[in-house]
Amino acid sequence: MTLPINHPPVATPKIGVLLVNLGTPDAPTTSAVKRYLKQFLSDRRVVEIPPIIWQPILRGIILNTRPQKSAKAYAKVWTDKGSPLAFFTAGQADVLQARMGESADVRYAMRYGNPSVADQLSVMKTAGCNRILIAPMYPQYSGATTGTVLDEAYATLTAMRWHPAIRTLPAYHDDAAYIGSLKTSIEASLAGLDFEPDAIVISFHGMPERTLQLGDPYHCHCQKTARLLSEAMGRELVVSFQSRFGRAKWLEPATDDTLMRLAREGTKKVAIFAPGFSVDCLETLEELAMQGHEQFEEAGGTHYAYMPCLNDSDVGMDMVERIIRRELAGWI
Repeated sequence: MTLPINHPPVATPKIGVLLVNLGTPDAPTTSAVKRYLKQFLSDRRVVEIPPIIWQPILRGIILNTRPQKSAKAYAKVWTDKGSPLAFFTAGQADVLQARMGESADVRYAMRYGNPSVADQLSVMKTAGCNRILIAPMYPQYSGATTGTVLDEAYATLTAMRWHPAIRTLPAYHDDAAYIGSLKTSIEASLAGLDFEPDAIVISFHGMPERTLQLGDPYHCHCQKTARLLSEAMGRELVVSFQSRFGRAKWLEPATDDTLMRLAREGTKKVAIFAPGFSVDCLETLEELAMQGHEQFEEAGGTHYAYMPCLNDSDVGMDMVERIIRRELAGWI
């Protein structure tokens, strides 16, 4: 059909897929980390304390002390390609785009930092994506992760006169493809070690215990992932939760406490894996691979290995492609 004279340009309709991860500073510097933490810790899904109480603490204390310490931690894992979380997430989008071909326009965004969810949705809409699957890359649902990604997406849509049709990727904590990919990845990592672990620890990101009491399913999702993975591997796994922040009681047992307890009880060889992270990041490469190693050896352990996340590996991307194609059924 021929468009009328002076009709605004109309982009060819496309299917869009937006992979979304947590975020990262733009650089391992105090100023960049401060900007990132200000946005992250101001999200009321992340810190559920009334702003009138929390903001003076955040602006008066935390943002004047924590950024410098965090910048030093980021510097330990930063590469010539930038933040590991950023380049691994970008890699996932590139691989998925190659696999999807012309059937979908695949992009990635960060909930905090760049590229933002709002910017990417706007770009996709302008490019002609009239149907978009928003895919938070969190296997286990939490209001502070998946929930806030969708909040940001919906807030962006409110500013659009013409909305694209939207689908969202549900939690996949118990999906057979996800459990299978974890099993394959862990077993490949174990095969490459020069020692046989006495214990395998799987560490999930922690959350305040209060979130469980308020009905957040995150803890239950983590426990189900652990149970299914243990059954698939045919061996016991030690479950723990990392990255405690603040004085509130968090989900237990804590990963650092668990590593030290195992060593003191005579467990000399440990391998650790983080199934709740879709890609490696500060919390895995610095907190688990570096700090965890030091803590375990100081408590008496002799052998320690961090096993990498799925990242953009073939086994990981086989799983991502499978769950994305399933959610796009009827669109492509």
